Amino acid sequence: MVNEVVDIAERAGRLQVQRRPSLVVRGTKAHVNDLVSDVDLASERLIVDALTAAWPDDGILGEEGHDTAGTSGWRWVVDPLDGTRNYVTASGPWSVSIALFDDDQPAAAVVHDPAAGETFTAVAGGGARLAGDPIAVTGPDTLAEAIVGLSFNPSPTTKQQIAGLLGRMLPAIGDLRRLPAALDLAYLAAGRLDAAVLVDTQPWDVAAGLLIAAEAGAQHGSRDPERLVLAATPHLASALVTML
Repeated sequence: MVNEVVDIAERAGRLQVQRRPSLVVRGTKAHVNDLVSDVDLASERLIVDALTAAWPDDGILGEEGHDTAGTSGWRWVVDPLDGTRNYVTASGPWSVSIALFDDDQPAAAVVHDPAAGETFTAVAGGGARLAGDPIAVTGPDTLAEAIVGLSFNPSPTTKQQIAGLLGRMLPAIGDLRRLPAALDLAYLAAGRLDAAVLVDTQPWDVAAGLLIAAEAGAQHGSRDPERLVLAATPHLASALVTML
């Protein structure tokens, strides 16, 4: 099953790479920095059609508006293009994110980075993988040496919150990287980051990445679900919570 989902995610990624030179921004959603392009919409259609064809009884929740309940008890949570502003402006990475839930429990996840050609996967209880090879979190013992990934919804309200958070975090950590949520968590899983801080996210932003990070050995939790999600190596988790 995971191989089939990898194929779907990689097909969406190829569409995104091919259509990037001719993309059209269709407008904004929640705020001026919340962009949606014709490629976001086309990617969700491709993914939803493929999932429906393979598993017609499953529910699907997509960022761009698709929401079907299904009858099987299984539900797919899809972010067809996580990091739209990066994609539109060619200023950073983006990804395709697909997660499968059994009722409310994560069962499988795929995060595909079209530009790098990398695909991260996980199955609950089966570990996390990059390009089919097992991955696990690694990192230093102290926050002062840690590279922390930061993801947030750039709404005016959230940016005010981030301003205060950065004041507490930057003096205490080694360095900071800003990434879209799915890749933030996937990079933690692969040992490229030591912790991830995610603020004001939505379920489709973090569904796949959290399972991949957890299966790679990260510890994570949330406060006021989706408002603040923290994930880190076991050595750093309690220190990160205390600091923030």
